Amino acid sequence: MMGRYQGKAWDRHFLPRLSKKEVEAIPKDQAVVVLPVGAMEQHGPHLPVFTDTLIGESYMTYAFEYLPDDAPIWLLPPLPYGKSNEHLGHFGTVSLSATTLMSVLLDIARSLKISGFRKLVLTNTHGGNADLLNMMGREIRVETGLEVYRLDPGGLGQAQAFFDPEEIRTDIHGGAVETSLVLAAVKHWVHLDVASDEIPHFPASPYLDLKKKAFAWVIDDLSASGTSGNAKLASEEKGKGMLEAGGKLIAQGLMEIAGFDLRSIRQELEKAYK
Repeated sequence: MMGRYQGKAWDRHFLPRLSKKEVEAIPKDQAVVVLPVGAMEQHGPHLPVFTDTLIGESYMTYAFEYLPDDAPIWLLPPLPYGKSNEHLGHFGTVSLSATTLMSVLLDIARSLKISGFRKLVLTNTHGGNADLLNMMGREIRVETGLEVYRLDPGGLGQAQAFFDPEEIRTDIHGGAVETSLVLAAVKHWVHLDVASDEIPHFPASPYLDLKKKAFAWVIDDLSASGTSGNAKLASEEKGKGMLEAGGKLIAQGLMEIAGFDLRSIRQELEKAYK
């Protein structure tokens, strides 16, 4: 696993490494800017509080290796704080309020617009951010005119090749999936000797499904350890496999976004109805 500022994501496609003249020279009509959003929050006794942000950085590191060198895709510094108030009260959690995160995202988007960019991709590796980011995509679109896309590494299905459906169903925080990914990213940050195995006994009901967000919860409603899932099933090999598979899918998605023009939908309609 390459470290931060190593590999194509950080050396060739990291927007902040450019001078203002280089940023000015980027052809903005095709350019895609990617903002990974993570979190700093507790992940049980065995994982670092930087887990979500680290996973997002790792997926980007892998994904950009699969992009052509001249791909018009630019990476912003990952946002290391998210809306993590469901974990407040656990040591190490640093949360932004919903309104603060909304303002930060809007300020970043406004700045990108002023620099001439048209396309923004919001990626996310913390479940507590998801609803807010979905909502903010449209708010940013309305206010700035930017095309806003969502592409979350955890929603691409790569974990299904490494874990059975029941583990995936209950693995929502600090379980085998995240533990495997951190093992693959920075192995010595993981304390497997105290890895947790705690499965919430929530109902197997379509009306009370945890992953479908059928009810509001904080982590203390679900868990004594601060986790949900069996981290003892984790392995570095599974983590590397997920990063490889997810990286390829992310790269494919980013290239499709780069080649897509939202304006084309309206243009085709206008042609059809002339």
